[in-house]
Amino acid sequence: MIISIFASKDTDEDVDKEKQEEISLQWDNMEKELHNNSLWYFLTNKANADYQTRIDLVLDLISGKPADNREKYYTFFKFDEMRQTKSLDSIWRSIQQTFLVLKDWHGNHELYHKIGYLIASGTLTLQKIFDLSKDKTKDDFRDSLDGYIRDSIKIKGNYSDLSYEKPLDQKKIATLLLLFNVESVRRNGEHSQWFPFDKYKFGRGGKVTWSLEHIHAQQSEGLRTQKMWKEWLTLHIPSVKSVSDDSEELIELMNSAIAKDKLERQEFDAIQQRVVDLLSVKGNTEYLHSIANMALLSSTDNAALNNSTFDVKRNEIIKMDKAGQYIPFCTRMVFLKYYTPSADNQLHFWGHADRVAYVDAMNTVLVNYLEEPIVLEKEEE
Repeated sequence: MIISIFASKDTDEDVDKEKQEEISLQWDNMEKELHNNSLWYFLTNKANADYQTRIDLVLDLISGKPADNREKYYTFFKFDEMRQTKSLDSIWRSIQQTFLVLKDWHGNHELYHKIGYLIASGTLTLQKIFDLSKDKTKDDFRDSLDGYIRDSIKIKGNYSDLSYEKPLDQKKIATLLLLFNVESVRRNGEHSQWFPFDKYKFGRGGKVTWSLEHIHAQQSEGLRTQKMWKEWLTLHIPSVKSVSDDSEELIELMNSAIAKDKLERQEFDAIQQRVVDLLSVKGNTEYLHSIANMALLSSTDNAALNNSTFDVKRNEIIKMDKAGQYIPFCTRMVFLKYYTPSADNQLHFWGHADRVAYVDAMNTVLVNYLEEPIVLEKEEE
């Protein structure tokens, strides 16, 4: 450990016993502060297990250790080299100053969100950002960060052409939505709200994986078994009841299908189509795979829920919210209909007015980063 360099009996006279005790105490305090998950997961996407001690992250920064370097003793040897040309007191001041820089970023509302986004999105490493900050004024540093944020969502063509059906576009949509969430919290919070990078990256069960979720789904992609078909039908019965006073016959069909020992695919498809038609706004479906119909949700293997209509997902989001599960800011705003003006609000449906309001919010929040506004599909006739 690097601390042994300062605690060794062979240490030069520039670090006496009293100074060694002071360094040891300050070292422990830094380690404790880095165990604040808000600070830790703002700085890194790595799990705690990737470091023997959390202060190793600070030491790696000073040594300039590349992110892909797996050499266990890289940082130790670098500090040993520094010891040949620098006093231990000078090395210790460098460790303290680096830690204070990271704490300052974490405590600055604007830098916290911009740096946190760049790290969380994988656009830049902490090492790159740290190197970027050297010998720059605060304004120049912010401008550099803004440039990298802009580049992170830059695309060829129009944002409206991005499609979930194109594998290469999925990452671009997800990155843009992450920025939308982070920037929304930053701008909305006015220094009182902070995007929770710790909850975004790690939950009670470990590392959280996020996926693009269709806000309103009309397909049965991934529904391959009777169990999935029956779960899908079960999930949609409450929504069918809530949107139609004349749904007894359809609900009876759904319950009958659920009760069958062997439900045929053809029968499920026919019932599903009726349910989807009932729970969908009439008109074109060009929007289905566009960014106007996408939100970030934690990944789930529940194919029935993934392929559900808006109202079913809305009910599920409300349950998750009540249970205290972390839901990204903009995802909650979408499913609780905060973006949609009350005059246009159809509570159980995801329609054109909702998509217009959603995309308008993106254009407003991301105005400093988008190359051009996101354009929505034409309104249904």
